[in-house]
Amino acid sequence: MADTPTFAAVEEAAAFISPHLARTPLVHCYKLSQMLGCEYYAKCENLQPVGAFKVRGGVNLIGRLSPAERQRGVISASTGNHGQSLAYAGQLFDAPVTIYGPAHASNPAKVAAMRALGAEVRLVGRDFDEAREAVEREARRTGGRYVHSANEPHLIAGVGTMGLEIFADLPAVEALIAPVGGGSGICGISLVARHLNPAVEIIGVQSASAPACYRAWQQQRLDVAAPMTTRHEGLATRVPFAMTAQLMWELVDRFALVSDAEIDAAMGLLAREAKLVAEGAGAAALAAALKIRESLAGKKVVGILSGGNAPADYIARILQNG
Repeated sequence: MADTPTFAAVEEAAAFISPHLARTPLVHCYKLSQMLGCEYYAKCENLQPVGAFKVRGGVNLIGRLSPAERQRGVISASTGNHGQSLAYAGQLFDAPVTIYGPAHASNPAKVAAMRALGAEVRLVGRDFDEAREAVEREARRTGGRYVHSANEPHLIAGVGTMGLEIFADLPAVEALIAPVGGGSGICGISLVARHLNPAVEIIGVQSASAPACYRAWQQQRLDVAAPMTTRHEGLATRVPFAMTAQLMWELVDRFALVSDAEIDAAMGLLAREAKLVAEGAGAAALAAALKIRESLAGKKVVGILSGGNAPADYIARILQNG
């Protein structure tokens, strides 16, 4: 496995991606802060060009490929946001991108967005992990540059640039809450936090319907059994991944598990009270903050709003149901 990323790699990534991606705002959510009893801020990665944080890693990785690698193109598996990030970067750096996604668990809007960005999308299998297994077999057959959604140092360093922006905007942050699918986002942010202020509490959040990374973190091993029935595709991983699991063992202080219904409620709160659109993974940090609010009382807390690529009809139903 490639070497794990470092804080210096995150700094290098920030310099590399800055000509291509603008900073995202850190928004103080006044009404949510009142509800939570803390100063709650949302890191608005829903405002990225592809509507999610992963584009930081895609640009950092594809932009660093050799000309020959770019010409051959890359292949990967994704439920949508990782695939969009690679497709966007592929357009920037003239690299063909092929994405495998689950045939029965994909967000149609994300699939359409990947194709609109020029990616070839192949829908295979029941869930993300079956699509990932299919693309890994294809990569072995063809020798193409397979981009794992988590075990990639340049991806982790790229998304870690969120952390640099957070500390620049709010140096006194005391707790960071990040959703965990494969774990690249929380790992990148943690590398920054542990370097700049080791006292900051790092809290991961997963759906209780897909807790593989939580169980791997809790048990300090990869061979864990966990259900995977969440409807929120950004959190829908069935197994932990080696590189990000190792980093989470070292860097993450605790996890919170939230139900899919609690995530839905947080999506509605973000829309109504903060005027922010979030997909399920993007609302998971707020769902966790609501669940553990007593331990956050009086603190400066940042929740990573990792993406906003939720189907419009899904958000409409949440808002209609209150």
